[in-house]
Amino acid sequence: MSDTELRAFFQRYIDALNAHEFHRMTEFVHDDVLMNGRPVTRDDVIAAQTEHTDAVPDFTWRVEDLAIDGDQVAARLFNRGTPAKEWFGVHPTGATVEYAEFAFHKVRDGKFYEMNYLMDAQAVRQQLTP
Repeated sequence: MSDTELRAFFQRYIDALNAHEFHRMTEFVHDDVLMNGRPVTRDDVIAAQTEHTDAVPDFTWRVEDLAIDGDQVAARLFNRGTPAKEWFGVHPTGATVEYAEFAFHKVRDGKFYEMNYLMDAQAVRQQLTP
C-alpha cells in the first residue's frame, strides 16, 4: 500500500472502531496476528474491543498524530468514554476519562498482522478514582 492508501486504511479502521462495528475487523486484521508480541486470533482482537465498549459504551478513539513508514503505522490517539461497568479494576463513578494510547501496527497483504498498543492505565485509574 502507498502511504496515502495506508493512511486511508487506518482511518477506515478507526471509523469502524468508533462505530463499534467490530464485525468489520475482517477487513482490517488477519486471522492470526501478533498483539503486543503475543499470538492471538482476530476473534481475540474483537473480544478485547468488545470488552472495552461493553464497559464503556460511548468509548471513542481519536487520532492525533499518524506516521507511516513502509508497511508500518504509528499513531498517537486519545481515547474517551464514561465507564458504565467496572473497568481496569475500578467501579464506575460517572466520570468521563480521556487518555493517550500509542499504537504501532504492521500491514501485510492489506491487513494488520502485528498490533502493538501502549496506554496509560494509571491515568485511567486516577481519573476514575474519587
